[in-house]
Amino acid sequence: MGRVRTNVIVAGRNCWTLFDGGARNTYVVQELDSLLPTFELEKPEPVSLGRRVHRVVKGCRLTCLVEGLPVWIHARVLDEIGTDEEGKSIEILFGALAMQEWGIKPIYDEERLDMTHYPKEFIEFMVKDEAHLDYTIFP
Repeated sequence: MGRVRTNVIVAGRNCWTLFDGGARNTYVVQELDSLLPTFELEKPEPVSLGRRVHRVVKGCRLTCLVEGLPVWIHARVLDEIGTDEEGKSIEILFGALAMQEWGIKPIYDEERLDMTHYPKEFIEFMVKDEAHLDYTIFP
């Protein structure tokens, strides 16, 4: 799996973000939690990331702009994520589940994101009546 690094915007602030298809979940650093709604976990979670085991005690609702498009997901809060290959501190690690949910496709060899699969409409399954099933598209 490869990685793409770029800034995303959280509450008007540029945040250095690593889009990592090898990571399942999404993580943010502690210093961003003042910008986001957070919640305490019932039980601490051990997470192995960056050759270190972290103790996650808090989660958050990450709302951000990726390439100008709104994205909202749950993330785990860590004291630190680490640095990229150039020594720059990573503030958000965007994992595979979030990328799949929002149609974000990393183009690793070009080090960029493909946002053409970003959902432009939401399809909800609804039952019109007991005899017929229908897919209705909401704008």
